[in-house]
Amino acid sequence: MKKIIIVIGICCMALLTQCEKEKDTKFLITNNSVGQLEKISLIRDLDVIFYQDSIVKDTMKLTSGLGARSIKIYEKGGNHLLTLTPSSDSIPKIQNVRINDPRFKTEQGIGLQSTFKDIKEKYTIQKIVTSINNIVIFVKDSDIYFTIDKSQLPESLRYVSSPNIDAVQVPDNAKIKYLMVGWE
Repeated sequence: MKKIIIVIGICCMALLTQCEKEKDTKFLITNNSVGQLEKISLIRDLDVIFYQDSIVKDTMKLTSGLGARSIKIYEKGGNHLLTLTPSSDSIPKIQNVRINDPRFKTEQGIGLQSTFKDIKEKYTIQKIVTSINNIVIFVKDSDIYFTIDKSQLPESLRYVSSPNIDAVQVPDNAKIKYLMVGWE
């Protein structure tokens, strides 16, 4: 009888240690979610999704009845978490999410404190698009994209308006300026 109890006890302990704790997704970025916000979330649901946080909408647009152009989500205590851009659909959803808090990380561990080298190691770069002050890095099979300030590039590339910058021209230590998720 003692042997049976010991065996059952050992089996229960083994099962308990093998069971994984549920992942905390409060600051996890995936293709379909950013923390508590999901790709299918509607603008009208933000008060429910972020009931513990503060939501700040563009009041100029709201008073004219046009809807908010941007919506900022602040954590209680003041940390700026996210900036959302709604779609212009009749039932607006989230079109773009700009990550403002460094605690947010992708499933691959990339966040605002990551570098271009981190992006290259974890993602396949699809294309790099240049703008006046930044380069935007789009990665394959993902709605996530990254912006790096041109000041992080070699001097020979900072002031050139060439649309063609190759990944090998971007320094490994270039820091991420913006981390965005675009849902269409």
